[in-house]
Amino acid sequence: MVEDLTQAMEQAISALIDSKFRKVTLLHHNDTDGLCAGTILLQALESMGWEVSRYSLEKPYPEVLNKIFTVQNQVIIFTDFAGKIAPLISRLNAGRNLVIILDHHPAERVSDESVFNMDGELYDLKGDRDISASATCTLFARALLQRFDSKESYSPHLGVLGAVGDGFLVKGCLSGVNRDILKIAREQNLIRVEESETGETYFIKLGNTEYAALEICTILDTIGGVGYYSDGPSLGIEICKNGLNPNIASYMNQLLEEKDLIFDREIQNLQKNIRTTDHLQWFNVEDRFRPMGVKMIGVFCTQIKDEPFLDPTKYLAGFQNVPDMVPGFGEINFDSSKISMRVSKELTEKIRKGEIPGLNTFLPEATTRLGGFSDACHGLSAATTVKIGQEEMLINEMENVLHKKDGKS
Repeated sequence: MVEDLTQAMEQAISALIDSKFRKVTLLHHNDTDGLCAGTILLQALESMGWEVSRYSLEKPYPEVLNKIFTVQNQVIIFTDFAGKIAPLISRLNAGRNLVIILDHHPAERVSDESVFNMDGELYDLKGDRDISASATCTLFARALLQRFDSKESYSPHLGVLGAVGDGFLVKGCLSGVNRDILKIAREQNLIRVEESETGETYFIKLGNTEYAALEICTILDTIGGVGYYSDGPSLGIEICKNGLNPNIASYMNQLLEEKDLIFDREIQNLQKNIRTTDHLQWFNVEDRFRPMGVKMIGVFCTQIKDEPFLDPTKYLAGFQNVPDMVPGFGEINFDSSKISMRVSKELTEKIRKGEIPGLNTFLPEATTRLGGFSDACHGLSAATTVKIGQEEMLINEMENVLHKKDGKS
């Protein structure tokens, strides 16, 4: 539970301080939760004197990890991903650096004194309800600053914002650790809550201005995803620190117009060209979403998952080619296609009741059979990568797994 998680954090902080390493490579996701988590850690570490190099990743692809782990005698921190691939990270690191993972996705334990995997899922917390990555980072930053008797803020309001961005609401309200952090943020007048019959509406203070939390989440998801290849994540960090300014607002509006144009065009295409199998409905946008990042295939699936032209009884899957470039790391030959999966409201209820398999129970298995890469997968949303040309093979492998779960050979 959370007490065990915070105890593990204290051990990691002791290792961080004892290591004497002063350079930190910080890697975070590019959605609202990842940008909030990255901001929380960046501010806490820099305030205590660490020299931080920050990078935003859409996924911790093995090709990128190979570049990251060429260094030694540093601190490498992952947040909002990597909990599942801790064993791979341990092998690549080979004890050369101190590695800290702060995640909330399904995870794997690792026995390595140089790798600390503080993923809430390893401490009996539900990573798709009780605790977000940014809430995890809030706990870590608070413990770190308390160790130095620092009065710097550990930004609990950003911990709340990340949870809202990931939609971790139960009957319209935050719960679990996310709610504990909400209480702290309210006490510090960084979050305001309006209650209604359908739940709670959250308002966040960034800089000297109050914003509707959902509005900021939309902005961060857009600027981090649509603007991934044009330094959008850096602007997202700036928003988390100080709120919106006219230049960022203008840039964001350009991104929204670009996204809407691409999405509208693809919806018209899908109304005629969606492909189906026994359990799945799927499509492949290939390079049609460029110059947006591959996070946007998941955003697109979320936007259309309950549209009338789709079958609400089938899982939804969309593919997008991964560009052969990562900001901060240069050209990388991925030759990969990302699959993002979502479920309709009807399937959401059935998964939550345990009546049908969640996405995390069959997509990673099917991906592994093809030699693909999987990291962060939940029951209601999931994404992996396979080589370009393997898209239909992955659909067939998922059908094989699902038929086996159905009791069919």
